[in-house]
Amino acid sequence: LMMPLAIFRVDASEAIGTGHVMRCLTLATALRERGTNILFVCRMHAGNLCTLIEDRGFQVSRLPLSGTIKTTADALAHAHWLGSSWEEDAAQTRAAIDALGVRPDWLVIDHYALDHRWEDALRGCVGRILVIDDLADRKHDCDLLLDQNMVRGMSSRYGNLLPPKTRQMLGPEFALLQPAYAGFHQNAVVRKGRVRSLFVYFGGVDQYGMTAKVLEAVASLSRVDVQIDTVLPRLGQDGFSLQERFPSGNVSWHRDVPTLAPLLAKADLAIGAGGATNWERICVGLPSVIISIADNQVAVAEELQRQGLVKYLGRQEEVTVSGIAAELERQFASESNEECSRRCLVTVDGKGAGRVAAAMVIARHYSLFVRKVRRDDERLLLEWANDPVVRRNAFNTAAIDAAIHGKWLGSRLASMADCRMFIVESDGGVPVGQVRFELKSGEWQIDYSVAPDFRGKGLGRQVLESAAMVFAESVADAALVGEVKVENQASQKVFESLGFERQDVGGVVRYIRSARGLPK
Repeated sequence: LMMPLAIFRVDASEAIGTGHVMRCLTLATALRERGTNILFVCRMHAGNLCTLIEDRGFQVSRLPLSGTIKTTADALAHAHWLGSSWEEDAAQTRAAIDALGVRPDWLVIDHYALDHRWEDALRGCVGRILVIDDLADRKHDCDLLLDQNMVRGMSSRYGNLLPPKTRQMLGPEFALLQPAYAGFHQNAVVRKGRVRSLFVYFGGVDQYGMTAKVLEAVASLSRVDVQIDTVLPRLGQDGFSLQERFPSGNVSWHRDVPTLAPLLAKADLAIGAGGATNWERICVGLPSVIISIADNQVAVAEELQRQGLVKYLGRQEEVTVSGIAAELERQFASESNEECSRRCLVTVDGKGAGRVAAAMVIARHYSLFVRKVRRDDERLLLEWANDPVVRRNAFNTAAIDAAIHGKWLGSRLASMADCRMFIVESDGGVPVGQVRFELKSGEWQIDYSVAPDFRGKGLGRQVLESAAMVFAESVADAALVGEVKVENQASQKVFESLGFERQDVGGVVRYIRSARGLPK
C-alpha cells in the first residue's frame, strides 16, 4: 500500500513568530512515526524556518513573496501575515500539491491569514483538511479543527464558524508538545519550597524586548542565590547585546535548543509569554509568571490564572520593569507554589500530538494494544461515559455523577474476580476505547465504547475483539453476553461480525457466544 501523505501549510516570520512552525513540526514528526509522508509548504518571509524544517528531515516547497498586496474590505485581521493575496496563495499551494502527482490524505493549515475561502479552494485536491487555530475569529471549511487552548466557553467557541460535520479537538489535552514532554511529565516533581532556579523565555522572536526587561528586573533584586536560565530568541541577533548588558555569573545563556523540556523540568519558576510555551511549562508542573505579547494570548492567560495555573501580569505594553521585579520578589519570598504545580500536572500530560496523529491516521489495519484500567483513568472513563452518544445508547440515559462514578470505579478495581476492565490504545499509547467484562448470573456481560474522536473509523469491532482476546486468555470458557438497544445498529453489527448469536428479547437485542476462538 502507498504510504499516506500529509501537506502542512504554515509560515514563520519576524511578525508571525516561530510557534506555528514548531508545533507543526511536532505533529509532522508524530505522523511520520506512524508511516505518513510529509511535505511543508512555506512562504519565504524574512525569518522563515525552511532550513530548520529541512534539518528535521522534511521536504519544503517554498513560495515566493509577492509584490504589492491590495487590501480588501473583507480581508482577515491577519491578512498582512500571508505575503500575498489568499487567492494567489491558494493557487501556489495547489500547484505545489499537483506537482507531487499524488492526492494527499490530509492538508494541515496553521495560519491566521487563511479561512474557509482558501480551504474551499483546496478542497478538491486533498482528502481531508485539518485546521489548527487559536483565535476563533473566522470561518473554516475543514474536517477536523484543533484548538489546544483553554478559554472560557471553549466548547462553544467555534459554534457558528464550522460546518456541522467538523470534528473538534479542543483544549490542552491535544496540545502539540514534543515527545520529550510526556516523559518529563511522568517523572515531574511537585515544586515545593523557595525558588532556586528561574527560567526566562519569550518565544522565538521577542520583538518587544521582554527578555531584557525581565533580566533588568532580576538584576535590580541582586538575588545571586537564584540561578537563571535564559533562552535567547531564535530570530534576531539581540542575544549578544543581552549577554553584554547582563554579565552576571548566575545567568546561563541558551540558544537554538532542540527542546526546552530539560530546562523547564529543572526550574522552580518560569517567566515568559502566554503562547504555546504555556502548555510546555504546565506539562512539567512548573509554576509561571506570564505576560501576553499578542492579543490572542490575553483570554488564555486570564483563564489560566482563573484556574490557578499561572500568575498573569498583563499585556506587554502595561508591564514595567518595576512591576516585574515586584512580582518576582514576591515569588522568591513565597513557598506556596505547591498547589499551582499540582494543578499543572493534572492539566497537561504531554500526549496531545499522539492523540491528534492517531485520530488522523488510525485505521482498521493499525495495531491496537490492551491494558488494564488504572485508578488514574477515572476522569477519562467518566468523560467517555457521559458523552452524549454513549448516554443515548445506554439503557440508563441519565448523566453519571462524578462522586458516584469514583466510588463505583474503586469497587470494580478492587473486585477483579468478577470484573475485568480494559483500556484499548493506539500504537502511540493514545486511548481509543474501553471494554468492561462483568460477571452476573454466571455470564460475563460486556460494556464497551469507542472514544468520541475515533468514531466512524470502523474501530468498534477491533476495540471489542482486542480486549475480548486478552480477557479470554484467563477465562477461555466464559459465556460472553452483550445487550444492545434495538436502535443501536452500529453495536449490533460489531457483535454479529464477531460471531455472537443474536437473540431478540422484548425491546432488547441480546448477543451471546463463548470467549473461546474469537474470529480474527
